[in-house]
Amino acid sequence: MTTQAPFGRLSTAMVTPFKKDLSIDWDGVATLAQHLLSTGHDAIIVNGTTGEAPTTSDDEKDQIVKVVKDAVAGKAKVVAGAGNNETTHSVEQALRAQKAGADGLLVVTPYYNKPPQAGIEAHFRAIADATDLPVMMYDIPGRTGMQIEPDTIVKLSEHPRIVALKDAKGDVASTSWVIKRCGIPVYSGDDILNLPLLSVGAVGFVSVCGHTVGKDLREMLDSWFAGNTARALEIHQKLLPVFTGTFRTQGAILTKAALNLMGLPGGYTRLPLVDATDAQIAQLREDLRAGGVTLRS
Repeated sequence: MTTQAPFGRLSTAMVTPFKKDLSIDWDGVATLAQHLLSTGHDAIIVNGTTGEAPTTSDDEKDQIVKVVKDAVAGKAKVVAGAGNNETTHSVEQALRAQKAGADGLLVVTPYYNKPPQAGIEAHFRAIADATDLPVMMYDIPGRTGMQIEPDTIVKLSEHPRIVALKDAKGDVASTSWVIKRCGIPVYSGDDILNLPLLSVGAVGFVSVCGHTVGKDLREMLDSWFAGNTARALEIHQKLLPVFTGTFRTQGAILTKAALNLMGLPGGYTRLPLVDATDAQIAQLREDLRAGGVTLRS
């Protein structure tokens, strides 16, 4: 049985490159989108955590969608983050994303205020009811403080526009049961668990390391779905230094540093994130080279 992959197999949550004055580097946004497209991506996720969405305005978010949409010229889907911890604003962001041209929505569990499961369910339903776009739920309790419990996922999977789950729960056993119970297409949201989640039925990745090793991740996916599990494992093991190294501190910080080392427009971070230190960059350089990444500096 092959579950449909509504957003393709490979997507990456793209960083938002900022100039030194912390304005958005719009040429850099387009360049990164084209870079991801060239390394085998089916979809690009914008305005997510890795895109530093908490620090960008609604107007900036709209423009990011438009710039990426133009840059990929229909060759990849553009999925926009549209979730925060307040439902009315999340609905507004979803409507704005649709108007800006997004092909889908990534909606995270409401964070910080710890709603009960009934509130989480109502939040996702309100957003899914508001637009015509397909929705990928995003379960990452380590950030939000609350998981989407399996029973809630199963109920939400019945909504006609809730079509996928980005899983960064770190609980492969729980995800296994969710897939068995409702068959919702699951995307790995934790790079080091990409292969383990494929083994229990995931359909693809929403990566961060796709910025640096997209071609390898594409080959891993193609190998897995062609039945060449040995090659998929070989690639997984090759990339372990990258998976570990990218998250020695917050992922957007080191991803931007990695892109800068590769000669791509990673740029700077907005507070409360801070740019990587010299020591962190030195360690990152070792990690990337150990995983086979070619650097320019």
